[in-house]
Amino acid sequence: MEEHILANDLYQYENKEITGFYLAAEKELREGKGGQYLRMKLQDRSGQVTANVWKDAAKAAAEFDKGDVIKIQAQVVNFKGQIQLSITRLRFADKSEYEISHFVARSRFEPEFLAERFWGFVDKIENEYLNKLMHNIFDDKEFFTRYLEAPAAKGWHHNYMSGLIEHSIAVASLCEFVSTQYPVSLDLMLTGALLHDVGKVIEYNDKTSIDFTDEGRLIGHLSISDQLAVEAATKIPGFPEDLLLNVRHLILSHHGEYEKASVRLPQTLEAVLLHQCDNLDAQATGVSQLLAAAPPDAVWSEYDKLNNRYYRIVRI
Repeated sequence: MEEHILANDLYQYENKEITGFYLAAEKELREGKGGQYLRMKLQDRSGQVTANVWKDAAKAAAEFDKGDVIKIQAQVVNFKGQIQLSITRLRFADKSEYEISHFVARSRFEPEFLAERFWGFVDKIENEYLNKLMHNIFDDKEFFTRYLEAPAAKGWHHNYMSGLIEHSIAVASLCEFVSTQYPVSLDLMLTGALLHDVGKVIEYNDKTSIDFTDEGRLIGHLSISDQLAVEAATKIPGFPEDLLLNVRHLILSHHGEYEKASVRLPQTLEAVLLHQCDNLDAQATGVSQLLAAAPPDAVWSEYDKLNNRYYRIVRI
């Protein structure tokens, strides 16, 4: 098997031709000035790179599906300060030709460490009903394994295996801090932090190329998370209705704005702070991932389509 060039190391091959295997995370036929071209995002465990096929684009697109590993021959080019691939040849790659572990991005933290941190936060929840709620959901070993492996997003932040639990732990850490600054319930804050995105276990598939499931597209993780919390609470005798109402509000309002698919606006102090902690970790991690993907001599990051801006790379 030939040596694999990591996506994040491609800048070292600028203006050179490379050959290698990459996973097609995205593919789209587009219309350009010279006709159709194929735009792709190619991925390995280190990150992603934009790639284009300029000649016979429709024929090339028919060779593979999104989520397939392909073998490419391409020129490494610098376009507006960003490394891209101009592909001259490609083909579908058989599974016998590569190791799938080369193409699956993972959290930098070991799963055992993430699980220990998660259960450490659960142990800090003193309210007996909220503590039982957490155990009713996560004591299911099969479900917790899926939660431990799941990504937190398709393309912006924590979009890799174990990204969901990493994000949830980070939000819990922020919530623990803000609970020392403002008059809120730490138990509710930690419960909201660990449950707010739990529905992403169902929202996203478990394939190497992250995409939405049918439930994810049609229902969404806020409603799925709410449903999981309600179902678990009904199995706990005497679970206070008002307590469950507060938990549900945390889940259903954590996106903060209707324009960002929030079911409700935050209307408790706990909900306001959970939204801010969630957004802080998501945005900071998303920007950090963009900056980390930039070549060492880059001044600006790749364009952030979600927030409509570039980010300047600060080196002090």
